[in-house]
Amino acid sequence: MSFDRDFTTAGPQSGPQSNWTEIWHLWTVIVPRRSINGQLVYGRVWRRHDGRDWIYKKFTEFDGEEAA
Repeated sequence: MSFDRDFTTAGPQSGPQSNWTEIWHLWTVIVPRRSINGQLVYGRVWRRHDGRDWIYKKFTEFDGEEAA
């Protein structure tokens, strides 16, 4: 087992990681199973890393013309 010697014990909000951990990005998820009709199950979610774990949020698509 190897250890990162640059690891700091400060919280996740300090240091250079605090900027990129607040950014949500769109992620396509493929579930390793098939639906009833044999298709792969997949979808899109919002994802970000909080410095320790990945956090996912539901992505709902909308028609841009209806939103205006």
